[in-house]
Amino acid sequence: MANDPFNFLEDSLKKIINVFDNEIVAKTKYFDTSLIDKLEKDCKEALLWCEGIDNDVSVLNRLKNIAQKKEYNSARLFLLSDLIVSFNKLQAKEDGRARFVLAYYYDVLKNQTFGNMEHTFTWNKLVEQADFVGHLQNIRKNEIVENLKSNGLFIMPNILKSSIIHLELFIQNAFNLNFKDEQNRNDFFELNIKLEVTSNSQKIVQKEDSLEIVLGELDELIGLDNVKKDVKNLINLLEIQKKRELSGLKNAEFSLHAVFLGPPGTGKTTIARLLSRIYKQIGLLDIGQLYETDREGLVAGYMGQTATKVNTVVQESIGGVLFIDEAYSLTQNSFGNDYGSEAVNALLKRMEDNRNELAVVVAGYSGPMKEFIESNPGLRSRFSRYFFFEHFTPEQMLSIFQLFCKKSNFEPSPEAKEKLLDTFEMLYERKDDSFGNARVVRNIFEKCIQNQANRLVGLKKLSKTLLKKLEESDVPDPKETVNQVFVTVS
Repeated sequence: MANDPFNFLEDSLKKIINVFDNEIVAKTKYFDTSLIDKLEKDCKEALLWCEGIDNDVSVLNRLKNIAQKKEYNSARLFLLSDLIVSFNKLQAKEDGRARFVLAYYYDVLKNQTFGNMEHTFTWNKLVEQADFVGHLQNIRKNEIVENLKSNGLFIMPNILKSSIIHLELFIQNAFNLNFKDEQNRNDFFELNIKLEVTSNSQKIVQKEDSLEIVLGELDELIGLDNVKKDVKNLINLLEIQKKRELSGLKNAEFSLHAVFLGPPGTGKTTIARLLSRIYKQIGLLDIGQLYETDREGLVAGYMGQTATKVNTVVQESIGGVLFIDEAYSLTQNSFGNDYGSEAVNALLKRMEDNRNELAVVVAGYSGPMKEFIESNPGLRSRFSRYFFFEHFTPEQMLSIFQLFCKKSNFEPSPEAKEKLLDTFEMLYERKDDSFGNARVVRNIFEKCIQNQANRLVGLKKLSKTLLKKLEESDVPDPKETVNQVFVTVS
């Protein structure tokens, strides 16, 4: 959005008055003057609270360090960012009232202006207009602290608990919602998330974590028996190494770096994320975050720029795990230049320079990855631990499908499960190195949901049971699915 202040509501009101006669009353009444009076009272209290934060230099500087941009110079802008995050989390409940409340708060927090609310019926009409909705969409995209945007995280609740009352009032005013209990409130505002700021980057990590929690999550994963065993063996080794060190005994040189070999959709990224947390809990890494990248994130378009990209990525990964997917593409040199090799050399240098602060996990298909490791003596010497990921069996794919169902409140019928198992058996027979495993299962799950929607949309009465049930007819034809997954190009 432009930095110049403007009154969003007043500006919009002028436009709509030019289009609609004042005798036109909105058919839907989202709010009345009592809500507007409450908004004015709540926003004035929020402004006073923000003024108090602005006068506390240490707190304001901490907020500024997270944003890492000089434009964020007031608690009002951080509060606005958090309001929009809460709005986006509840967007499924969005209506005209919610849109109006967000616009009202925006005017107050961004420009410290209060709209003239004489024509309530006009506002009720306004919130349905395309221009208003479009303008509000831009606000929702552009007024969130930039470096937290992709994560959808709150800032203030984890630094200032007093901010929660203002966020709660906003949610109450916009969506007429109240939190059931303390746990419900903590979950919504993600109070288990910790924002750690360094001079170079912002790290986001789980605050409440333990080795037992990580191992519990590992055990809950479907399949991956060999990988689970290897991870637990690694934990045993690392714990004994630590105890030997505390006893004053010498340890053999040991690398945290690892190679993940296997087809896509078999949980490599998930295991890498768990591994990063394991390293933190054992005390080998300080932060335990996972940074994901690939060739595009490491290789620049011109000679000499690649090392800079690699250094930036590594710096973001310090204290955690750098996960490089399809790492073999760095040395396949199918792009007509040698910039991939430049990336490998820059990475190897940083792996040596930061060997006690960083773990690198490279992943990809077994064959190309073995060639990648053999392509450079430095790679061979730094990667000594290999994890082998296998295709999921038909039964495991069915379990994954049922897990998707459980998370989204769907229940496949026995007949649907039988048809799905037939599908997964046929897919398993045709599998190759590129078969997507869990990704294919998710695609089938989404098609089942679409088919169910097409089946139910014409019914006048829909019970909760009907809405949850996936019938045999909702499952795509197995042969058709196999043909779509394994497209043969003649």
